[in-house]
Amino acid sequence: MISNHQADVVGDSDKLIEQALRAAMDTALSPAAPAHLRGALDAAVFPGGSRMRPKLCLKVSYVCGEKDPELATRAAAAIELLHCASLVHDDLPCFDNAALRRGRPTVHRLFGEPIAVLTGDALIVMAFKYLSLQAALTPELGARMIEVVAEAVGPSHGLIAGQSMEAMTHVPIDRYHHYKTGSLFVAAATCGALASGADPAPWSKVGELLGHAYQIADDIADTVGRAEVLGKLPAVDTQLNRPSIVRGQGLDSAAARFYAYLEQIGDTIPASPQKRSFVDWLNHALCKGVAGPGKAGLIQQTALDCAPL
Repeated sequence: MISNHQADVVGDSDKLIEQALRAAMDTALSPAAPAHLRGALDAAVFPGGSRMRPKLCLKVSYVCGEKDPELATRAAAAIELLHCASLVHDDLPCFDNAALRRGRPTVHRLFGEPIAVLTGDALIVMAFKYLSLQAALTPELGARMIEVVAEAVGPSHGLIAGQSMEAMTHVPIDRYHHYKTGSLFVAAATCGALASGADPAPWSKVGELLGHAYQIADDIADTVGRAEVLGKLPAVDTQLNRPSIVRGQGLDSAAARFYAYLEQIGDTIPASPQKRSFVDWLNHALCKGVAGPGKAGLIQQTALDCAPL
């Protein structure tokens, strides 16, 4: 068990998430695992980025009463592993051919393209294994959460669907954002609510809106950012002709939509005694840099001040 104490989630979620990710790795990897694959998996997951998705899952679980913190923690770790898998695959030569990720060489640059492909595949398997081991203790709820996570990365309206849209000539930007980025935010918020026995519907909407805002911040960062701030090379969207709200609608319009989504999020968060703490955390996450190294500052460079929810 990683944690069964409320204070862990509120005051030390960073440590809790890292412990859960290490536990997931230990669960999946025996001493027989090839050393080079183990090294590639470690490079893909540690050190992490913002860990925004697992933090969202744990925060929603806390706000909703934290009925099953262990299940929430497992879901949070599984979602982050799936996110890391998507980054490894996204960086591959057949997609972005990226040289940097989180300020370090990408997995395929360190270990070669075949191992990078297998690393992403392995992270997907690890995610579902780690979640399913705890979900088996509460089969009905566990099955529902596994379904939610699977849908978030699936080919219909999940991450895989979003990635495939990069091969299209004309892409509906909102759908692309929802599939590729928003889907995991939806899963994180939904699983946090489900783990605490709360109605997941309003939290699912919060996750959807947050995913849109987060992706807009990423598009802005890709447009005006610097590699030393972002931890990856900027202007990739332009170079590869990727869908981008900034390129399609302009920087001012993108920033305006970012703040519009912030307002919608504030209106959508369900009322509870802990709502204020959740709003404070989200303001910090989106407006003070947790949303990715330097992204908040880059939005402010467009002459906008982050308006609290």
